[in-house]
Amino acid sequence: MKIRFLFRILGTTFVIGLITIGIYALGVQFNWYGELEGRGDLIEQPYPSQLLLEKKQKQLKVNPSPKQILFGDTHVHSTYSTDAFLWSLPILNGEGPHPISDACDYARFCSALDFWVTTDHAEASSPRKWKEIKESVRQCNAVANEEDPDLVTFLGYEWTQVGLYAEDHYGHKNVMFLETEEGKVPLRPIGAGGIATDGMRETIGGQAGQFKPLAFLDFKNRHRYFNFIKFTQEFSGTPHCELGVDSSLLPENCYEYADTPVELFTKLNQLNFDSIVIPHGNTWGFYSPPLTSLDKQLKEGFHDENLQILFEVMSGHGNSEEYRPWRAATINDNGSFGCPEPTNEYLPSCWRAGEIIAERCLSEGNSESLCKIRELDAQQNYLALGSSGYLAIPGAEIEDWYDSGQCKDCFIPSFNYRPAGSAQYALSLTNFEQEKPKRFRFGFIASSDNHRSRPGTGYKEKDRFVTTEANGPSSEAIADVLYPKSLPAAESIDYGGREGLIGMGFRAFEVERQASFFTSGGLAAVHSTGRDRQSIWDSMKRKETYGTSGDRILLWFDLINGDKKIPMGGEIATLENPKFYAKAVGSLKQKPGCPDYKDSKVTKEDMERICKNECYNPSDERKIITRIEVIKVSPQNNAGEDVGNLIEDPWKVFNCPLDQNGCEVSFEDKSYSKDQRDVSYYVRAIQEPSSSVNAKNIRCEYNEKGECIKVNMCYGDYRTAKDDDCLAMIEERAWSSPIFVDYL
Repeated sequence: MKIRFLFRILGTTFVIGLITIGIYALGVQFNWYGELEGRGDLIEQPYPSQLLLEKKQKQLKVNPSPKQILFGDTHVHSTYSTDAFLWSLPILNGEGPHPISDACDYARFCSALDFWVTTDHAEASSPRKWKEIKESVRQCNAVANEEDPDLVTFLGYEWTQVGLYAEDHYGHKNVMFLETEEGKVPLRPIGAGGIATDGMRETIGGQAGQFKPLAFLDFKNRHRYFNFIKFTQEFSGTPHCELGVDSSLLPENCYEYADTPVELFTKLNQLNFDSIVIPHGNTWGFYSPPLTSLDKQLKEGFHDENLQILFEVMSGHGNSEEYRPWRAATINDNGSFGCPEPTNEYLPSCWRAGEIIAERCLSEGNSESLCKIRELDAQQNYLALGSSGYLAIPGAEIEDWYDSGQCKDCFIPSFNYRPAGSAQYALSLTNFEQEKPKRFRFGFIASSDNHRSRPGTGYKEKDRFVTTEANGPSSEAIADVLYPKSLPAAESIDYGGREGLIGMGFRAFEVERQASFFTSGGLAAVHSTGRDRQSIWDSMKRKETYGTSGDRILLWFDLINGDKKIPMGGEIATLENPKFYAKAVGSLKQKPGCPDYKDSKVTKEDMERICKNECYNPSDERKIITRIEVIKVSPQNNAGEDVGNLIEDPWKVFNCPLDQNGCEVSFEDKSYSKDQRDVSYYVRAIQEPSSSVNAKNIRCEYNEKGECIKVNMCYGDYRTAKDDDCLAMIEERAWSSPIFVDYL
């Protein structure tokens, strides 16, 4: 009896085992358990020589200069980045993998760039991925003619630092390298420690298993969910590098990170590879605490003037150029947060939080005195949660927030604008703690920050879900799962001033609101003596660079010093009033579709998959430059000097004739010798109005007082049609690098 029972048990176990093995085998056969996605295969064909020649000739036609202007993108992500992989998933309206090989093909055949930089998040890296990125960069370069390449690809990564508090928040920085050969580039990228490393590696890795049910609910796309789980397992399984060891001595197969810019610059100098660091997204308030400021980054060791030489003024996440005196919060005498009053230019989100609660309270028939108390409490609750403040107002709809937190009078501003991170603010600062006062002397560039392996997306304003970061739940049911709107365990949150959860909000309304602030991005431009890698690099090192909002505007800006010219990005010390020359030529209008690639290996299927059948396809007609604006910034002479009085924007405005050949202006600063202080100058070239994706952000409807009373969001999810590009008219522009003039 016992023996028969035992055999019955063993038999049952055996059958279950066979079923389990069968299911596992079936899963392996159909890739149910995921695989590591690779770099992909690029098209081994250069940009057609005739089209390249036409690019050169069209520029020479308007300016026969020995230096040519080359356009590129210094900020590009593939699905080797965690956020890019997430956004590629079907549940977030994604279209599937975007391997790094696609970026090469897109830059070459779709946007027809002259150069671009790989900048996947270092925090999501692994030894395998870094090796494959390097191999893909070399492969992309190998296609080109070495002496006169159609496209130059640079190796880089993004250091993605985030702090909970303004005091420990330093923001994101792209790191790029001159060389690409093994032995002349790092063995590993350097990630940002703290929240970025914990979130992108440990937290997401630990939660990735939640995607398994989605794989069966969305069975057709199951591979993507299992592949994402595999993606997180890879980097979460990479051991951390030993701390306190010289970066040049660390092994290849570990994950290295730096908590602060001091550590990042120290490690880069230890490695001693020729590199450039570019801070970006400094005004983007999605993850930046309310009082984020660049001041602390001028402290000793936090800025390396030999490495950190360029500043991203524009990207697909908006404009970071302009300074404003308002702030999202104030600091009271006792160190707690205060909520500033609104102005015509700015409605603080903490203030709007109080208004929402007060309106509710009064509608319920309560007294004005009680509702005032609740209003003030709501303001403090919002401030205590920092960038997650919206969670303090449960039940509020996204439309209830109007245009709070946004810069109303900025050109395509970053979301939840942080003005103390702007380029103008950077130029106005001086740190007097050192024996020699220290300042930022940035050159300017712009970029796309595209997360779909599509460098230089701004050549045509269309296909919002391709050319911008638009993404979101594909249905209302998925939205309810991903972005719950209730505040969990509210009693566990300390609202007492600065001890609350001041920091990031990665869910709900802020995720939905920011979709209206994603644009097709900007471009970096360099004045270069040649198309080769070294010439482009030398232009960046000279800071002879500028940025555009996406259109390929041609721009020159020089200081005239006798018979010599000091170009944008240059420096001079003088007693004499500086004289300047500026010229701008509008971008070429685009023809629909793509150029004729019939004599190349590029197929119709390639054009559809990668370019969506829309390429950089210039006509012979140019857009008109309508005006050139000059901005003058005087850096602080003492620590207490108000920077708001030092930024003159605009200082001069020159209206331009309607001329296809562009606009030229000359001017002199006659107040320089009288004021006797250092100054930086840069110009903005403004182009005739044209339509652009998300140019009006949340598209407010205003009353007679100029107050937003209704919003028309451009959602990245199911609520806005994919074929709605949310277009509005703007004046595309280019920003020159400053010229720095020191008074002797």
